[in-house]
Amino acid sequence: MIVCSCNVIRADQIRCAARAGAEDCEEAYAALGCRVQCGGCEDHAEAIITAERACQRLAFASRAA
Repeated sequence: MIVCSCNVIRADQIRCAARAGAEDCEEAYAALGCRVQCGGCEDHAEAIITAERACQRLAFASRAA
């Protein structure tokens, strides 16, 4: 699913950037070689990043237990 129409960035690309360490949409977009343009996608991109990073933390915690 395309999240950012301006840069044609898909949700899976944002998830991948989050797994690689991006903590917000600016970092994720930079990792993908772009930047936020109109801003219409920021809330959705941030939600994807937050969810992905939470999944990472849970996975790490379950492996450590």
